Amino acid sequence: MLNELLKYAQANGRVCPLPLKWNELWESLPDRCRVGGGWLPALPLILAAWDGPFLLKILRLREHIEYAEEHGSLVLVDHFLRSLPESEWAHVTDFTSG
Repeated sequence: MLNELLKYAQANGRVCPLPLKWNELWESLPDRCRVGGGWLPALPLILAAWDGPFLLKILRLREHIEYAEEHGSLVLVDHFLRSLPESEWAHVTDFTSG
């Protein structure tokens, strides 16, 4: 299931959910905790970080999906991501056209 969801998350040029949905996903992850000045898992790359490279967003979403698997919530994350309409996803073209 992990590999299939990782493939799905990048199909059609997907990068990550749009900020509100990505934050909703992150908040649903179990056992989140502060570690030093950050969080485990790391925060989604939204707000000021949204302007960063799209490849970092792909990697961060992957971290969130892998974290979900490690913490027994992959089924919930799979359902959440697959239920998002395409309009709730950021795509590579959103960051490369200009």
